[in-house]
Amino acid sequence: MKIAFPYVYKDTDRHKNDRYYYWRGKGHPKIRIRAVPGTSEFATACEAAAAACAAAPDRSQPASERTKAPITNTYKWLCMQYFASAEYAQLDASTCRVRRQILEKTWDEQISSKDDMRFGDVPLGKFTAKAVGVLRDRKAGFPEAANGRVKAIRQVFKWAGKPENDYVRGNPARDIEYLRSKGDGFHTWSIDEVRTFATRHPIGTKAHLALGLLLFTGVRRSDVVKLGRQMIRSDGWLYFTESKGVGLKPKVRQLPLLPVMKQIIEKSSLGNLTFLVTEFDKPFTANGFGNWFRKRCDEAGLTHCSAHGLRKAGATIAANNGATEHQLMAIFGWESPKQAALYTRKANRRQLAGAAMHFIDLGDLAGVDDVEGDDEG
Repeated sequence: MKIAFPYVYKDTDRHKNDRYYYWRGKGHPKIRIRAVPGTSEFATACEAAAAACAAAPDRSQPASERTKAPITNTYKWLCMQYFASAEYAQLDASTCRVRRQILEKTWDEQISSKDDMRFGDVPLGKFTAKAVGVLRDRKAGFPEAANGRVKAIRQVFKWAGKPENDYVRGNPARDIEYLRSKGDGFHTWSIDEVRTFATRHPIGTKAHLALGLLLFTGVRRSDVVKLGRQMIRSDGWLYFTESKGVGLKPKVRQLPLLPVMKQIIEKSSLGNLTFLVTEFDKPFTANGFGNWFRKRCDEAGLTHCSAHGLRKAGATIAANNGATEHQLMAIFGWESPKQAALYTRKANRRQLAGAAMHFIDLGDLAGVDDVEGDDEG
């Protein structure tokens, strides 16, 4: 059964449970959508699935076509030079894999429905901003996938234009704007939702420990699974190196442990090397933890909540309590104030509105007193 989103289908298993999948057909991966239909999280999950599908190689083509040597000085040829570069090799393994899959997908596409020529065979001199725009707009229904294409192409030409490489004179993707996302991404937990989760999973449980680590340290899912007691120094601060970008630019983070976090740790049963372990006493993988935490949210009736949403909740709480952009950057490890500004702007709007609402107070509005005092009405 096909539903409202393109390429998203509902399937009912043998236990009569409805399951939703993103699938573009033969040669493409079939990706499970676990969010609840009709929610903003469902739309976000569909976008993420589209991005993952866009990154995956098209297996509908013969292997000989996918592996055919590129023509010199074409778009595909330039991408291949980039893959062989030291700069590409320094990226995280996951970043390398996703970027390569995205670029392979773009060079395999026909330039138009009326022309069998593929973008990979377009000479560099003719691979213009218009070409990048076409590749972006083909994913317009899924902004994250579209923006992923622009970013990947932009990085290739940025590398190619450096003096030591000198393959091209300009970057056709440099001025191509990103598409605006349809929503705010992962749902940001409210305080009431945090309390609901904590009631279902009280202090001392592994789920409560995970809640505390995500909310009170603001770390990513890929980092929370690596945190352990050995990272707490004598000064009471938590020292760790972020997983993101560790291969290219390692970033050491230092965060003070809040009293509430110390109390949660003291009352929890901890693993040997990491705070959080599986039922087999092994550290979680990032994806494994995400799936496990998803189930704990479901048990609390919070089917629309996720681990990443707690990081957003922490940033929202901090901003509403007066944290500056640079303070948010220090807490959450952001390199640019652009991300922090999303939270401070919302907090500032709330504060300004609260301070300014009296300017539209008209006092006694004609007819209001009569309505309020009309017992018969």
